[in-house]
Amino acid sequence: MKNPIASIRKYVRATNYLSAAQIFLQDNYLVERDLNFDDIKPRLLGHWGSCPGINFTYANLNWLIKKHDLNMMFVLGPGHGFPAIQANLFLEGTLSKYYPHTTQTLDGIGYLCKNFSWPYGFPSHSNPGTPGVILEGGELGYSLSTSYGAALDNPDLIVSCLVGDGEAETGPTATAWHLNKFLSPKTDGAVLPILHLNGYKISGPTITGRMSNTELKSLFFGYGYEPIIVEGSDIYTKMNNALEKSLKKIKAIQKRARSSAKHVTPHWPMIVLRTPKGWTGIKTLKGKKIEGNCYAHQVVAKQAKSEKQELLAVNEWLKSYKFEELFSKDTGFIDEIKSIIPKPSHTMGSNKHTFGGKPVYKPLNLPSLTQFAEDGTVPGTIGSSSMRRAGEYLNEVFKLNKLHDNFRFFSPDETYSNKLDKIYSSTKRAFQWPLKPWDEDLAPEGKAIEMLSEHSLQGLLQGYVLTGRHGVFASYEAFIQIVGSMADQYAKFLHSARTIPWRGIIPSLNYILTSSGWRQEHNGFSHQNPGFIDDMLQRQGNFTTVYFPPDANSTLAVLEKCLSSTKSINVIAAGKTLEPRWLTPDAAKTQLQNEGIGIWDFASDENPDIVVCGIGDYLTKEALAAVDLVRKETAKVKMRFVNIMSLSSMGLGCSSCSIDQKTFDDYFTSDKHVIVNFHGYLQTIKQILFDYGPNHRFTIHGYVESGSTTTPLDMQIRNKTSRYNLVIDIVKKAHEQGVLTDEEKDSIVNKYEEKLSNHFAYIQRHGVDPAEVNAWIWPGAKRLVEEE
Repeated sequence: MKNPIASIRKYVRATNYLSAAQIFLQDNYLVERDLNFDDIKPRLLGHWGSCPGINFTYANLNWLIKKHDLNMMFVLGPGHGFPAIQANLFLEGTLSKYYPHTTQTLDGIGYLCKNFSWPYGFPSHSNPGTPGVILEGGELGYSLSTSYGAALDNPDLIVSCLVGDGEAETGPTATAWHLNKFLSPKTDGAVLPILHLNGYKISGPTITGRMSNTELKSLFFGYGYEPIIVEGSDIYTKMNNALEKSLKKIKAIQKRARSSAKHVTPHWPMIVLRTPKGWTGIKTLKGKKIEGNCYAHQVVAKQAKSEKQELLAVNEWLKSYKFEELFSKDTGFIDEIKSIIPKPSHTMGSNKHTFGGKPVYKPLNLPSLTQFAEDGTVPGTIGSSSMRRAGEYLNEVFKLNKLHDNFRFFSPDETYSNKLDKIYSSTKRAFQWPLKPWDEDLAPEGKAIEMLSEHSLQGLLQGYVLTGRHGVFASYEAFIQIVGSMADQYAKFLHSARTIPWRGIIPSLNYILTSSGWRQEHNGFSHQNPGFIDDMLQRQGNFTTVYFPPDANSTLAVLEKCLSSTKSINVIAAGKTLEPRWLTPDAAKTQLQNEGIGIWDFASDENPDIVVCGIGDYLTKEALAAVDLVRKETAKVKMRFVNIMSLSSMGLGCSSCSIDQKTFDDYFTSDKHVIVNFHGYLQTIKQILFDYGPNHRFTIHGYVESGSTTTPLDMQIRNKTSRYNLVIDIVKKAHEQGVLTDEEKDSIVNKYEEKLSNHFAYIQRHGVDPAEVNAWIWPGAKRLVEEE
């Protein structure tokens, strides 16, 4: 092509027109006559300000893809610029594959415009119903980390990421710039960040928009990039040259890394694009500067439906694009525009990595549990760490899937602390920056990523999973809440994506929450927070499950299930300390298959007077200790022990297998009192029980926000979940049912109330729990030794 710049300019004019028309028009879509009030939508919704920069970027990327036959994705940070994405998908022909009415005809343009931001039409933001989109972008900050996640283990892929300058002020984006230190030019793809500086947010200037070019270059060079500034006159030629230079740099970095064993510490290219807010739109209105100011951010001329002056301004604006020169009702868009559009298989809206399913999704090869599980034939035998077993299992998952390069592990600087470091037998921690001789478990092509930014890790995992690969995010339980809002946004995206038939299978997003508050007594109140569990159990829909494996064998069974599942969110809450084994591997799998609930016969009597229920490993142990203590005090009280291994917003059980009322009564009886010892907040389990009818016969124990630097048992006592508290409850309820006399009840209650009272003084004096607590094991069990 002799002059691609001219074609790109016309393409941008067309998409700018279509972007603005979507916001304003419900008729007269080509403005073949002057606009009147009836042509304007009754509600003007959407965001104009960032659209011209998006269109400019997309058009130039299109030409780069076509010229070099590239495999390129596009991730848009400011998702509110959706009219622009929609316009480009329409113009490149992708949209009509999934929305047949959006043909490149007058009727298609009418359908596109009429249905934008219209009830049950097209949303106002990027969304799962948009081909090529893996980021909603309504909540800003996640585009760059998501892009890096998509590029991992995709060596032929380039992810172009447009970061808005408002988005650049967010914490998640601030840390995501550092993710270039984890991207291997040998085995991963590339990310081309394009920081779009249009200068303004909703009502004021952006920080980066007011920085000088010298400051920007210094900042991003320090981050490890080679920034290219694109601005001013002849900006089309400058952008074209910047993209060519960036591509050449990316290819050179990759060629060097892939042809040599020498470690490469690259400075990847990035582009800083300066264009005015609302570029090419209304310049001024009613004495206010619009273009190049915050007033261009959302809808310009908000009263165009009722005020003549604003209607005339919109009329003049739309006519300025001379759309009639670019589109004909008879022949469609002109050939010059079509000439820069990549072939259908290479358009960014059609990129295969954004759709899931074949060929990007491959199920994991998973090992047999028997090679990691432990003998559980003697319940209560102590010598198991759930995280040690999980680390061994995940290590084997890395081995079995090495050829596919489709499994990653993400964690803050906690893998050793969480006792999952066995994975480093098969992989290492990715790190591209200079390595020191004394560094441990670091390597440029490692498949584990550790970074003290939960935001960046969450974004990486989302980008990795949404492009068809598998991952696990392990974190201290208390601090996973940092990504609570990101997880909510992902849940919303997934909720919608599951209803869209052309979105293929993707793996589930898996969390391991360990170092739980119940055993963070040494770190204190700041480390004691099960709130993320509560948040995930609020996610409506049958795709979110929180698992509470009571022992190591159960943890392995849960891991196997989670890594086999698709289109779901799985949360595993399990400890890392040496704890009892309660179930054999087969019993653990059976309980997991039976809605995650089981009656433990070894701790249960026939015809119980009281049902005791444990949910969570440490809480289950305390509940069983209470059962043991009650039996030692009296043979009169008959108890059934029920363990719950999984909960969902749908009720007890997993998200797709919640139990009905009859099954509920089979486990908990229909009339006996039930005492529940729960890992999280009381209200969480109360809300779930509400769906199973009147629950006045349930007494709930759980975390009541009473933390401290203390001892393990005192953490339980402070929250009234200890064995002593439970013994008192069981005895009192048995007395209410006439099982125990007043004297029997008083004798036992007084004894354990005295233990509670004495415990506080004991730990202050000795610094540890009493020997009777630390030495307790289930009757008949053994205490084995395992490396801590």
